[in-house]
Amino acid sequence: MVLLSSAYWPNLHSLFYIINNTNVCIDITEPYSKQTYRNRTQILSANGVLNLSIPVKKFKNKTPINEIALSYAENWQINHWRAFTSAYANSPYFEYFEEEIKPFYSIKFDGLVDFNKKQLETLLKLLKIKQEILYLDGNLIAGEILDQRNAINPKNEIFTETVKETLSKPYYQTFSNKLNFAPNLSCLDILFNTGLETVSYLKTTSV
Repeated sequence: MVLLSSAYWPNLHSLFYIINNTNVCIDITEPYSKQTYRNRTQILSANGVLNLSIPVKKFKNKTPINEIALSYAENWQINHWRAFTSAYANSPYFEYFEEEIKPFYSIKFDGLVDFNKKQLETLLKLLKIKQEILYLDGNLIAGEILDQRNAINPKNEIFTETVKETLSKPYYQTFSNKLNFAPNLSCLDILFNTGLETVSYLKTTSV
């Protein structure tokens, strides 16, 4: 079983483990950490890699992530959707998936975990992946565990050789005519640019 953190439109490092493991667990009781993929995703804009972060309400130190509430004091939903459309409106598959993605930027969710969970369910549905995700809520997990919670971190991303080799393969990106290939972005980058080929890009026989 692989153990992951909850993530905002998870990057390809995280999606790699979801696609290549039959048993996937996401820890929703771990302490929330700032400046991580839990509320941040990265896309490729016309000016390069762009970080998009979801504001959250004030919280105490070591607050479990399933108690973190989203803040709507600023119009981050509008800003994020504008960033997505600016970056991907001309990508090959944006119009195929737009209707499934856009509601996340009009519907208000209370908690970060619920927001991320619904997004992951939508992503797996779009990719036609029948993968059941177990959400760890404090109960112990039996068996051998591959813990990748700290390895998938924007401050210090730690890749295995298999992951590094997989994610280094270039795929078409919207601004490839002016920018170098940017690996390990949000799952939306590869989804809008390659569609269902996302699965074959990440699939491997060894994890």
